[in-house]
Amino acid sequence: MKWILQHGVVDASAAPVVMGVLNVTPDSFSDGGEFLDCDAAVARADAMVAEGAGILDIGAESTRPGAEAVTEGEQIRRVEPVISRIRARHPLVPISIDTRSACVAHCAMVSGADIINDVSSLRDDPEMVRVAREAGAGVILMHMRGEPKSMQSGLGDDAYDDVVAELAEFLAERVAFARTSGLALDRIAVDPGIGFGKSVEHNLVLIKRLGELRRLGLPIVFGASRKRFLDSCLGRPDPKDRLAGSLACAALAAMHGANVVRAHDVRETVDVVRMVAAVVCVS
Repeated sequence: MKWILQHGVVDASAAPVVMGVLNVTPDSFSDGGEFLDCDAAVARADAMVAEGAGILDIGAESTRPGAEAVTEGEQIRRVEPVISRIRARHPLVPISIDTRSACVAHCAMVSGADIINDVSSLRDDPEMVRVAREAGAGVILMHMRGEPKSMQSGLGDDAYDDVVAELAEFLAERVAFARTSGLALDRIAVDPGIGFGKSVEHNLVLIKRLGELRRLGLPIVFGASRKRFLDSCLGRPDPKDRLAGSLACAALAAMHGANVVRAHDVRETVDVVRMVAAVVCVS
């Protein structure tokens, strides 16, 4: 599976590509504040590339449950110098900007980003699709109910009749919108949005049935790294104690068709997806 970007291609034909998470924020659920300083962020990017990250995903606004929105100006202030320096140091490594703002995405593209990772799936900002089209960016369309501040409310037994079917229908509609708006199909990837407007059971069902999303014919981006539902399963309240659970999810996702696995712990995740690929490819 190949995914065309602004500058180059992500090739996941041999094994899933690991997308290293770099939160340039004070309040992200797992590493908030650790990489708010530009030098610390660039050093972490260097380390993730050395550990095997095939993509770097940089965000300046937390999208954890209950998170407050961050102004466009503040997001740009946080990410622009980081992206510029990373691009200069790693000219061939794809960079993703995790934002719902077209203005932030545009500035990131100018600074050297290749991918727009929009958790709203091009719904929050009507200008986002134009920015993506004119930049020739790769785009990640993610499923989320509501918005980060309220997405975990109202998740009883009747929240979904069939979470996988409803999610696939939603993503198909967003892909159709993107195509109608002028985005090339080979630049689009989809993300089921683990933890975004889903209960623990919904997340587990999505992991088990992830392969059903392959019928969309697009690269699948998967991210369960350190997420809260792992605490419910494992009793690990500290996100940094959820490595084993994160790696188990990465392995299951790789087995079921994920092409890009988003992770905080890059080196360990690279080993896991490569091992899964080695087993799957044995004749």
